[in-house]
Amino acid sequence: MKSFFSRSSHVEKDDNSILTDIAKTRYALETAYAGFDNATDPDLIDCYIYEVNAIQKRYKYLLQEAAKMNSAAQTPDPEPLYEESAVPVVPQTFRQFPFSVG
Repeated sequence: MKSFFSRSSHVEKDDNSILTDIAKTRYALETAYAGFDNATDPDLIDCYIYEVNAIQKRYKYLLQEAAKMNSAAQTPDPEPLYEESAVPVVPQTFRQFPFSVG
């Protein structure tokens, strides 16, 4: 069976290769549905059912990866929680009370 998908790892994929894999997977899914529609032998029908399920799982995975890449690209840099000040920070010292509390 001819492989329609790239063999590079998901870490190295860029937006274009994910979109290309999604398009190829969609085409493979259409082909599998066409084969299912034209199959008359029960064994072939079972084969196409398994093929459609496998391709649907791959399609779902690729859509999730594309969503992750999209959300990572849109995430802004976090703003600092405080502003840097030109005033030097002086350590606090606490006074000793002449009486005991308690």
